[in-house]
Amino acid sequence: MTVLPIAPRIAVLGSGSWGTAIAISLARNGRPITLWSHAKESAHQIAAARENRKYLPGFKLPASITVTADDDTLANADILVSVIPSEFLRAAITRLRPQFHPGHILLSATKGITPGTEAGSFLRISQLLAATIGEAELKFPIGVLSGPSFAQEVASGQPTAITVAFDDSAIAALIQREFSSESLRLYTSSDLIGVELGGALKNVIAIAAGITSGMGLGSNSTAGLITRGIAEMTRLAVACGGRRETLAGLSGLGDLVLTCTGALSRNRTVGIELGKGRKLHDILAGLGGKVAEGVHTTRAALGLAHQHRVEMPIAEQMAQILDHGKNPREAIRDLMLRPGKHEH
Repeated sequence: MTVLPIAPRIAVLGSGSWGTAIAISLARNGRPITLWSHAKESAHQIAAARENRKYLPGFKLPASITVTADDDTLANADILVSVIPSEFLRAAITRLRPQFHPGHILLSATKGITPGTEAGSFLRISQLLAATIGEAELKFPIGVLSGPSFAQEVASGQPTAITVAFDDSAIAALIQREFSSESLRLYTSSDLIGVELGGALKNVIAIAAGITSGMGLGSNSTAGLITRGIAEMTRLAVACGGRRETLAGLSGLGDLVLTCTGALSRNRTVGIELGKGRKLHDILAGLGGKVAEGVHTTRAALGLAHQHRVEMPIAEQMAQILDHGKNPREAIRDLMLRPGKHEH
């Protein structure tokens, strides 16, 4: 059983917009927080400015946040929150592997599925972490943090509700107690699969929602897409062992609605530009180093769906647009002209 000190030390791995926002939110509880960056130059710039001007400009870091690129400092933490983008995760965790020890609790706030080219294809992020670290050897809990949460709004202290999932309900309750504040409310779950896949798959649907917006389509199209999108997400999550009710909660429907309709969504922004006729390469180059996880997740989601023999027509059309340059209008036409079915 994992036993933490009365005031556990928390380190956030990854100094992007979401990692920085989580660190700022946790610092409101009056605890010292370590924000780890993979690059010394980046850590120095953030520490000197007391602001992440590249990824989260306009939000000053509280004095209780220490920014570092020193791997050794992580060994002293009790709770590690991993917010490293999925495409860089394996390399970063391999580098940090010597710092992990059995007393740690590891919480993943990264949303994605490993691609088919990875060793151990189509893994959820928690599975990738366990495989890379050697969870069986170190024997410490790995959980997931997910839900409707734009980094800018969390950093500014706007009320936000998210879900924390661990196999061990006591660990989930512990994280709930340590992370909750006046602006951040956590709900617990034991359904890691459902929570994790909900957070990953919604990014695929968000690109599609952005495309409808970029094409100038109306609310009917968006509402239909969100509704059929959650049905598609739920089918795959349940086939993988998740629970249907999880996908109806914060980490499923809640996150989907936010990402499909919110102006701050990078995945929706990519879709909008695709709908306007821009090329994917040019759109991604214009994100300024920020990551739209849905682009990579689309391919991986289809690989996972193929393994479980689950039909995902929206994701299939997104893959045609992203990978093969299919005209979005043709993709929508093909979706609309699919054979009629019973809704449930």
